[in-house]
Amino acid sequence: MYKNLAAAFAAACLLLSPLACPAQPAAAPLKIGFVYVTPLGDAGWVHQHDQGRRAVEAALPGRVQTTYVENVAEGPDAERVIRDLARQGHRLIFTPSFGYMEPTLKVAREFPEVKFESVTGYQRAANVATVNARYYEGRYLAGIAAGRMTKSGTAGYVAGFPIPEVLQGINAFTLGMRSVNPQAQVKVLWLNTWFDPALEHDAAMRLMDQGADVLAFHTGSTAVMRAAQERGRLAVAYHSDMRRVAPDAQLLAITHQWGTYDTERARAVLEGRWQSTDTWGGVKEGMIRVGDFGPRVPEAVRREVLARQQDIAAGRLKPFAAAGADVRDNEGRVAIARGAALDDGRILKMDWLAEGVQGRISR
Repeated sequence: MYKNLAAAFAAACLLLSPLACPAQPAAAPLKIGFVYVTPLGDAGWVHQHDQGRRAVEAALPGRVQTTYVENVAEGPDAERVIRDLARQGHRLIFTPSFGYMEPTLKVAREFPEVKFESVTGYQRAANVATVNARYYEGRYLAGIAAGRMTKSGTAGYVAGFPIPEVLQGINAFTLGMRSVNPQAQVKVLWLNTWFDPALEHDAAMRLMDQGADVLAFHTGSTAVMRAAQERGRLAVAYHSDMRRVAPDAQLLAITHQWGTYDTERARAVLEGRWQSTDTWGGVKEGMIRVGDFGPRVPEAVRREVLARQQDIAAGRLKPFAAAGADVRDNEGRVAIARGAALDDGRILKMDWLAEGVQGRISR
């Protein structure tokens, strides 16, 4: 009887002025947590993910409440932070670092009601989705620009860890460079860390001492850009536009765009349709963009790079395809046979360095 009376009263409220009915409690905002592997700065990997967080807030005002924890080391510390966020009522948690994958999976088993987004991870669960971007597409485009702009024919590459994602980037950059400058060489220095500005800066200096007049990097700070600016060389900004710290040195920027994806995943939780998915988007999906050219880049080079970016978006250009000849590794073995292209499975398991790369895979 009481349920029927309540239902009748609620129905009557629909026909009356809202002032005649008691206010209904507003739904609590969705609490979303982000875990950052380095300190939050004004450029770089973490900066781009924080831009994604801000995009979620802007797109869903009043419906979400975001929190971030910065400078969280991979391993036990990450597990503690992720667990704390779940305990604090966060129902969607983004963990953007490869080393966060195992801690994320462990905490996810303890909190099955919480949704997790493992960025660069590859293992999923019912409440853990995986997402990554085709960074290598931007690297290939940057290689074209580097090949056009180098005078020494040598580029330097400061690399973090020898995981497939990093190898993809080195190889795509080299293939892009040699597509316009067939004799170009790329020297690689491994750091075995994602974030150490002093070490990154020193590596950049060493590579320039060895003849590199264009630099690229897969690490977390702006140190390589600063080194190129100091020496009057060129460098490819990664993650973010870095002209603020290298106004003369920036060749172009490969930027990561997370806002659209993060917002859609938050909206999916709000609407009760979130599912564990595996996403790998690139230029076509708007997750990777090349632009923000520096002042030393001629208009013809800009146009060429942007045209090739359109070709990638349209599927006309695949960085890991062998058109006129075999693609070989730097030990002479065929890596991609003439007329073939690597499928996603082989790209994701990449364990070789392309011809033209001076260096070995650090183990």
